[in-house]
Amino acid sequence: MQHVTKDRLLEAGLAMLLKQGYSDLGIQALLSATHTPKGSFYHHFSSKEDFALQVVDRYMVEVHYGLDLSLGNTSLAPLERVRRFFELSWEKYRQEGYLGCLLGGLGQELSGISPAFRDKIETCFITIAERIAGCLEEAQQQGDLPPDSDPREMADLLVDCWEGAALRSRLRRNPGPLERMLDFYFSAASR
Repeated sequence: MQHVTKDRLLEAGLAMLLKQGYSDLGIQALLSATHTPKGSFYHHFSSKEDFALQVVDRYMVEVHYGLDLSLGNTSLAPLERVRRFFELSWEKYRQEGYLGCLLGGLGQELSGISPAFRDKIETCFITIAERIAGCLEEAQQQGDLPPDSDPREMADLLVDCWEGAALRSRLRRNPGPLERMLDFYFSAASR
């Protein structure tokens, strides 16, 4: 029963943080939306910050699932697997109304004021880039990337570009920036 309550709070919190950000997330609104007593919140989370950091952990479970699904699909070439991960993310953004990436949103909002969020979100981006770099190394070994390219640097650049495109997609509420960024990146990467 306790895990059900915690899961319900984290799921609702993920949607609320994505839509309105950390500063505008009210604990009372979260409790009302989930029909949860205040004491139950503080049983699972020591503070609003602790709650939001655990929401980031929950979000990363979804990210790792998408990475596993895409990068682990060996029926596709390595570059296609990497692109597939971002296409799945793009589809999720579409379903959510192009609200973008929770990591990017919270990073922009909180990195200047909270070392805990800055460190947590940077660690998440590093983890994503490392997993992508492994697939890019495979592409390089197969001759799909130039031999002098640096897969880790390319993965970092891809994540950076994606986050910028996700922000622009959120501002415009359409997928154009995501699509153009992927087309440009993968066209340039394989030259």
